Amino acid sequence: MYFFQPISNEVRLFQKEFHHYKNTKKLILGSIFACFAAIFQASGGFLPDIGYVISPLATAPILLCTIFSIPSGVMIYFLTMMLLFIIQPTELIIFPFTTGLLGLGLGTAFSLFRRRISIIFTGSVLLMIGILSLLFIFHFPVLGPVVSSTFSFLKAGGIFVFTFLYSWLWVEIALFIVKRLNRLIS
Repeated sequence: MYFFQPISNEVRLFQKEFHHYKNTKKLILGSIFACFAAIFQASGGFLPDIGYVISPLATAPILLCTIFSIPSGVMIYFLTMMLLFIIQPTELIIFPFTTGLLGLGLGTAFSLFRRRISIIFTGSVLLMIGILSLLFIFHFPVLGPVVSSTFSFLKAGGIFVFTFLYSWLWVEIALFIVKRLNRLIS
């Protein structure tokens, strides 16, 4: 079945190539990725209509950098939060619990697991925990007026289905990008 097939070895080759980079190059790439993540995340506040379409792209830089190296991914996760504190503080509560956490979780799962379902499930659970935390602990309407701040298992199940499909989409996007980057490198 599709979900139980192992992901290609291109991710492992990609990680090996990154480990040959010098530390200076790793830091520069990480800071560039953090800048892109902060710009994408802050676009929801600066461009109210189209910015909400651009804002989910903040997952991509975190995800790619974490696929390169987990410590680099953690570094740009926190660097992006610092940049958001300066650029757009209102997005600072959303990023650590949603787009940033998803990128960090999926990138780590790419390093730890081989099967597609394990990677998708890890990202899905982390994103669901982040969304549920924002909704039911902090009472922040991250999903807008669609979901109220009272807990129900039906809402949690619906959120899990959404996060599973969303994580699946990001896994496929990441595999596509890694394949393209491997062609550029070799």
